[in-house]
Amino acid sequence: MKKPNMPKMPAIPSIDFRALAEDFKSLDPKDIGAWPMLPRVAVLFGLFVALLVGGWWFDWNAQLEELETKHQQEAKYKDEYLDKKKQAVNLDEYRKQLADIDKSFGALLKQLPNKAEMEALLIDINQAGLGRGLQFELFKPGKETTRDFYAELPIALKITGTYHDLGAFSADIAKLSRIVSLTNIAVVPDKGGLLKMDATAMTYRYLDEEELAAQRRAKTAQNKAKGARK
Repeated sequence: MKKPNMPKMPAIPSIDFRALAEDFKSLDPKDIGAWPMLPRVAVLFGLFVALLVGGWWFDWNAQLEELETKHQQEAKYKDEYLDKKKQAVNLDEYRKQLADIDKSFGALLKQLPNKAEMEALLIDINQAGLGRGLQFELFKPGKETTRDFYAELPIALKITGTYHDLGAFSADIAKLSRIVSLTNIAVVPDKGGLLKMDATAMTYRYLDEEELAAQRRAKTAQNKAKGARK
Protein backbone atom coordinates (compact mmCIF):
# COMPACT_ATOMS: atom_id res chain seq x y z
CA MET A 1 0.00 0.00 0.00
CA LYS A 2 1.41 3.35 -1.03
CA LYS A 3 1.57 6.17 1.48
CA PRO A 4 -0.45 9.21 0.51
CA ASN A 5 1.61 12.08 -0.75
CA MET A 6 1.93 14.72 2.00
CA PRO A 7 1.76 18.34 0.85
CA LYS A 8 5.13 19.95 0.95
CA MET A 9 5.69 22.98 3.20
CA PRO A 10 6.64 26.07 1.28
CA ALA A 11 10.29 26.85 1.59
CA ILE A 12 11.16 29.80 3.85
CA PRO A 13 12.90 32.35 1.74
CA SER A 14 16.42 33.10 2.88
CA ILE A 15 17.46 36.70 3.54
CA ASP A 16 20.60 37.89 1.92
CA PHE A 17 21.82 40.40 4.49
CA ARG A 18 24.75 41.39 2.33
CA ALA A 19 22.43 42.27 -0.52
CA LEU A 20 20.18 44.09 1.94
CA ALA A 21 23.13 46.14 3.16
CA GLU A 22 24.04 46.98 -0.42
CA ASP A 23 20.44 48.05 -1.03
CA PHE A 24 20.62 50.43 1.94
CA LYS A 25 23.82 51.96 0.59
CA SER A 26 22.22 52.68 -2.75
CA LEU A 27 19.00 54.16 -1.32
CA ASP A 28 18.09 57.75 -2.11
CA PRO A 29 16.73 59.38 1.09
CA LYS A 30 14.96 62.00 -1.06
CA ASP A 31 12.98 59.38 -2.97
CA ILE A 32 11.64 56.95 -0.35
CA GLY A 33 8.84 55.81 -2.62
CA ALA A 34 11.39 54.24 -4.93
CA TRP A 35 12.96 52.09 -2.21
CA PRO A 36 12.61 48.32 -2.41
CA MET A 37 10.01 46.72 -0.13
CA LEU A 38 12.43 45.16 2.36
CA PRO A 39 14.33 48.37 3.24
CA ARG A 40 11.06 50.24 3.62
CA VAL A 41 9.74 47.55 6.02
CA ALA A 42 13.01 47.55 7.96
CA VAL A 43 12.95 51.36 8.36
CA LEU A 44 9.30 51.37 9.41
CA PHE A 45 9.95 48.63 11.94
CA GLY A 46 12.94 50.56 13.31
CA LEU A 47 10.84 53.72 13.64
CA PHE A 48 8.12 51.74 15.41
CA VAL A 49 10.60 50.29 17.90
CA ALA A 50 12.14 53.74 18.45
CA LEU A 51 8.69 55.21 19.15
CA LEU A 52 7.97 52.46 21.66
CA VAL A 53 11.28 52.96 23.45
CA GLY A 54 10.92 56.74 23.41
CA GLY A 55 7.35 56.56 24.72
CA TRP A 56 8.35 54.23 27.54
CA TRP A 57 11.38 56.31 28.47
CA PHE A 58 9.79 59.76 28.39
CA ASP A 59 6.19 59.03 29.38
CA TRP A 60 5.12 55.48 30.20
CA ASN A 61 7.88 54.86 32.75
CA ALA A 62 6.76 57.80 34.90
CA GLN A 63 3.13 56.75 34.53
CA LEU A 64 3.95 53.20 35.62
CA GLU A 65 5.79 54.52 38.69
CA GLU A 66 2.85 56.78 39.50
CA LEU A 67 0.47 53.86 39.06
CA GLU A 68 2.53 51.76 41.49
CA THR A 69 2.45 54.63 44.00
CA LYS A 70 -1.33 54.87 43.61
CA HIS A 71 -1.64 51.12 44.22
CA GLN A 72 0.33 51.47 47.46
CA GLN A 73 -1.82 54.42 48.54
CA GLU A 74 -4.94 52.43 47.73
CA ALA A 75 -3.78 49.59 49.99
CA LYS A 76 -2.97 52.10 52.75
CA TYR A 77 -6.36 53.79 52.46
CA LYS A 78 -8.11 50.42 52.53
CA ASP A 79 -6.33 49.55 55.79
CA GLU A 80 -7.22 52.94 57.26
CA TYR A 81 -10.83 52.49 56.19
CA LEU A 82 -11.03 49.07 57.84
CA ASP A 83 -9.50 50.45 61.06
CA LYS A 84 -11.95 53.36 61.14
CA LYS A 85 -14.82 51.02 60.36
CA LYS A 86 -13.86 48.84 63.34
CA GLN A 87 -13.67 51.94 65.52
CA ALA A 88 -17.06 53.10 64.31
CA VAL A 89 -18.60 49.69 65.02
CA ASN A 90 -17.09 49.66 68.54
CA LEU A 91 -17.65 53.37 69.19
CA ASP A 92 -20.05 52.81 72.10
CA GLU A 93 -17.60 50.38 73.72
CA TYR A 94 -14.75 52.87 73.31
CA ARG A 95 -16.86 55.60 74.88
CA LYS A 96 -17.63 53.34 77.82
CA GLN A 97 -13.94 52.51 78.24
CA LEU A 98 -13.06 56.22 78.09
CA ALA A 99 -15.66 56.97 80.76
CA ASP A 100 -14.21 54.21 82.96
CA ILE A 101 -10.69 55.58 82.46
CA ASP A 102 -11.83 59.11 83.35
CA LYS A 103 -13.54 57.75 86.44
CA SER A 104 -10.43 55.81 87.51
CA PHE A 105 -8.20 58.78 86.79
CA GLY A 106 -10.47 61.02 88.85
CA ALA A 107 -10.32 58.57 91.75
CA LEU A 108 -6.53 58.51 91.61
CA LEU A 109 -6.38 62.28 91.32
CA LYS A 110 -8.39 62.62 94.51
CA GLN A 111 -5.62 60.77 96.31
CA LEU A 112 -3.27 63.65 95.49
CA PRO A 113 -3.58 66.58 97.88
CA ASN A 114 -3.66 70.12 96.64
CA LYS A 115 -1.23 72.81 97.72
CA ALA A 116 -3.24 73.75 100.80
CA GLU A 117 -3.53 70.11 101.97
CA MET A 118 0.20 69.31 101.82
CA GLU A 119 0.83 70.58 105.34
CA ALA A 120 -1.85 68.27 106.74
CA LEU A 121 -0.30 65.34 104.86
CA LEU A 122 3.12 66.06 106.36
CA ILE A 123 1.53 66.08 109.80
CA ASP A 124 -0.13 62.72 109.07
CA ILE A 125 3.23 61.20 108.14
CA ASN A 126 4.83 62.55 111.30
CA GLN A 127 1.94 61.37 113.46
CA ALA A 128 2.14 57.89 111.90
CA GLY A 129 5.69 57.59 113.19
CA LEU A 130 5.01 59.09 116.62
CA GLY A 131 1.96 56.87 117.03
CA ARG A 132 4.26 53.82 116.72
CA GLY A 133 6.66 55.18 119.32
CA LEU A 134 9.39 55.99 116.79
CA GLN A 135 11.95 58.71 117.33
CA PHE A 136 12.52 61.15 114.45
CA GLU A 137 16.10 62.33 114.10
CA LEU A 138 15.31 63.95 110.74
CA PHE A 139 12.10 65.00 109.05
CA LYS A 140 13.10 67.35 106.25
CA PRO A 141 10.96 68.15 103.18
CA GLY A 142 13.13 68.62 100.08
CA LYS A 143 12.78 70.59 96.88
CA GLU A 144 9.55 70.12 94.98
CA THR A 145 9.74 68.83 91.39
CA THR A 146 6.98 69.76 88.93
CA ARG A 147 5.70 67.22 86.41
CA ASP A 148 2.94 67.41 83.76
CA PHE A 149 -0.04 67.78 86.09
CA TYR A 150 1.41 67.04 89.52
CA ALA A 151 4.38 67.82 91.74
CA GLU A 152 6.67 65.51 93.73
CA LEU A 153 7.88 66.40 97.22
CA PRO A 154 10.60 64.21 98.78
CA ILE A 155 10.93 64.09 102.59
CA ALA A 156 14.19 62.85 104.09
CA LEU A 157 13.54 60.64 107.15
CA LYS A 158 15.79 59.27 109.87
CA ILE A 159 13.82 57.18 112.35
CA THR A 160 14.82 54.98 115.26
CA GLY A 161 12.67 52.18 116.68
CA THR A 162 12.13 48.45 116.92
CA TYR A 163 11.82 46.19 113.92
CA HIS A 164 8.13 45.67 114.58
CA ASP A 165 7.42 49.39 114.98
CA LEU A 166 9.31 50.31 111.79
CA GLY A 167 7.32 47.69 109.87
CA ALA A 168 4.05 48.94 111.34
CA PHE A 169 4.99 52.52 110.40
CA SER A 170 5.61 51.47 106.78
CA ALA A 171 2.21 49.74 106.73
CA ASP A 172 0.53 52.86 108.16
CA ILE A 173 2.10 55.01 105.45
CA ALA A 174 0.73 52.66 102.77
CA LYS A 175 -2.77 52.96 104.29
CA LEU A 176 -2.90 56.77 104.18
CA SER A 177 -5.71 58.22 102.08
CA ARG A 178 -3.08 60.17 100.13
CA ILE A 179 -0.37 58.61 97.97
CA VAL A 180 2.95 58.35 99.84
CA SER A 181 5.76 55.97 98.88
CA LEU A 182 8.86 55.08 100.89
CA THR A 183 12.00 54.84 98.76
CA ASN A 184 15.78 54.61 99.27
CA ILE A 185 15.25 52.62 102.47
CA ALA A 186 18.34 51.68 104.48
CA VAL A 187 18.09 49.96 107.90
CA VAL A 188 21.08 49.54 110.25
CA PRO A 189 21.37 48.35 113.86
CA ASP A 190 21.38 50.99 116.60
CA LYS A 191 21.96 51.02 120.33
CA GLY A 192 19.78 49.01 122.70
CA GLY A 193 18.66 46.52 120.08
CA LEU A 194 16.88 49.20 118.10
CA LEU A 195 17.10 49.85 114.37
CA LYS A 196 17.74 53.08 112.52
CA MET A 197 16.01 53.60 109.22
CA ASP A 198 17.01 56.16 106.60
CA ALA A 199 14.37 56.63 103.90
CA THR A 200 12.76 59.11 101.55
CA ALA A 201 9.01 59.55 101.77
CA MET A 202 7.83 60.69 98.33
CA THR A 203 4.57 62.59 98.39
CA TYR A 204 2.60 64.02 95.50
CA ARG A 205 0.12 66.81 94.91
CA TYR A 206 -1.76 67.96 91.85
CA LEU A 207 -1.17 71.38 90.36
CA ASP A 208 -3.90 73.98 90.61
CA GLU A 209 -5.23 75.89 87.59
CA GLU A 210 -2.91 78.83 88.14
CA GLU A 211 0.15 76.57 88.23
CA LEU A 212 -0.99 74.67 85.14
CA ALA A 213 -1.51 77.94 83.27
CA ALA A 214 1.97 79.13 84.28
CA GLN A 215 3.39 75.79 83.11
CA ARG A 216 1.68 76.15 79.72
CA ARG A 217 2.99 79.70 79.34
CA ALA A 218 6.52 78.53 80.15
CA LYS A 219 6.31 75.74 77.56
CA THR A 220 4.99 78.14 74.93
CA ALA A 221 7.81 80.59 75.61
CA GLN A 222 10.33 77.75 75.48
CA ASN A 223 9.00 76.53 72.12
CA LYS A 224 9.11 80.05 70.70
CA ALA A 225 12.70 80.44 71.88
CA LYS A 226 13.66 77.16 70.18
CA GLY A 227 11.96 78.27 66.97
CA ALA A 228 13.79 81.60 67.05
CA ARG A 229 17.15 79.84 67.44
CA LYS A 230 16.43 77.69 64.38
